[in-house]
Amino acid sequence: MSRAAYGAIDQIGYLVDDLDEAVARWTERTGVGPWTVFRNVRLDGTYRGEPTTVTMDVALGYQGDLQIELIATPGDTPSPYRDATGQRLIGIHHIAWIVDDLDTAVAEAKQRGLVPVFAARNPASNVAYLESPGEAGILYELIEGAQMRQMISAGIIATKTWDGSNPVTEIDLALVSA
Repeated sequence: MSRAAYGAIDQIGYLVDDLDEAVARWTERTGVGPWTVFRNVRLDGTYRGEPTTVTMDVALGYQGDLQIELIATPGDTPSPYRDATGQRLIGIHHIAWIVDDLDTAVAEAKQRGLVPVFAARNPASNVAYLESPGEAGILYELIEGAQMRQMISAGIIATKTWDGSNPVTEIDLALVSA
């Protein structure tokens, strides 16, 4: 029996400088695709105890059952996507799990020694990033959302049947919510 607290890792997240270039590189160099790009994703919440709103562009692709998330954060709002001086971070950022109940999962993570640093939500999801004291450079994300598992399942199926054409589908959430 697995001792993994939340099961298999559902997602690995990377922070990138240019989302379109990153998607093209991942597609060309690793064959990952197709990608769904969400523009103008907004998260309202708290970062290290302070209120914040983060807007970002996100691309989701799959390798087997693992979701690859590429994130570009164009603003300068304090967030887990920037270092202590406010500079944008680039590179591997987090590993994530989809959970049924975020509050319960965060409470369990805290009992295991993880420390919440960011909690945010939007109409589609509720997320928390946690850090492990003494382990710099990677965050642990817990994601709760009614349709998250269905979205991942659909992405996995799309990847298995993808013929290499039409590598990107783009959705601008600013237009959807307008």
